[in-house]
Amino acid sequence: MKLLVATRSEHKMFEIRKILHEVPGLVLLDLEAVGIEPSLAEEDLEPYDSFDENARSKAEYFHQLVGLPTVADDSGLEVDALGGAPGVRSKRFAPSRGLSGQALDDANNQHLLAQLEGVERVNCTARYVCVAVLLGIRGEVPLVCRGEAPGLVIDTPCGSGGFGYDPYIFDPEFGCTFAEMSVDEKNERSHRGKAFRAIGEALGCQAAQKIRDPKKSGHYD
Repeated sequence: MKLLVATRSEHKMFEIRKILHEVPGLVLLDLEAVGIEPSLAEEDLEPYDSFDENARSKAEYFHQLVGLPTVADDSGLEVDALGGAPGVRSKRFAPSRGLSGQALDDANNQHLLAQLEGVERVNCTARYVCVAVLLGIRGEVPLVCRGEAPGLVIDTPCGSGGFGYDPYIFDPEFGCTFAEMSVDEKNERSHRGKAFRAIGEALGCQAAQKIRDPKKSGHYD
């Protein structure tokens, strides 16, 4: 069973591979593997104000291009003191333009702290949100899976793992930031882990059905 993961983030792809590695017979392909070069059109795939709509927009676009079952997600950080911001704008929260990789992460984190100046950190509640949309395993009806992971925004970064806002988001139940967790610990507790485990369960059920009755899933390669 081939599944296109519609992302160009190496960090995200690494996490998704770890989360879905136990699904029997599943082969994960990224955009590069199926020959889709970056294009300006991709910059317009997330115009909406909800994670659900943005994730579906990406899934539909790449599913139509390739024809394979496709999963896309939109994720971000919601901070209560900021009215839910940065939310769907998490990746492009900082006013700086033209940045990528660690430079972009650093700019976003500094902008976040600047926006929270004067807010007591003990009350600075937040949550990571991930919505994953899967197309192509049951006709054109999308499977939508949502995961959330609560935390607190802290002033001083801790940990060298993860990416994005992870060094600044403290999980009070686990007692460390998301950047201090091992890969397996983060996948167990994170928003993306929760959303993609639900995707994995659906794919596992589909794989089992294909084994029982191959005629019902002939659209798979």
